[in-house]
Amino acid sequence: MARPVGADLASGGSQSLNAVNQMHILGRWMRMRIIPNQSSIAKAFLEFDEAGRMEPSAHYHRVVDVLEELVKFTLLTRGCSGGLTDRYSERKESAEALSKRVNQRTI
Repeated sequence: MARPVGADLASGGSQSLNAVNQMHILGRWMRMRIIPNQSSIAKAFLEFDEAGRMEPSAHYHRVVDVLEELVKFTLLTRGCSGGLTDRYSERKESAEALSKRVNQRTI
């Protein structure tokens, strides 16, 4: 069963958006349902209080936005996994042919 995926990234440096974009690409390649929204928190060590909770800020609000969208997307797509991940080329290939192609004994 495919589940929606959201991408949030906390980075110790200042350039982290490319990493989030690469996670989106990998998720799509693995046929995950990636939500369009994403966030990246550069210098994340500055965003947390002594108790380890994230301080209210624009970054905090952005993370909440991403999480809200993930919940909404999950609810909207619940029960639709088969229709969203079904591919003609895979239906066309027989189970026996797929097994032969995937379970190769030698390379």
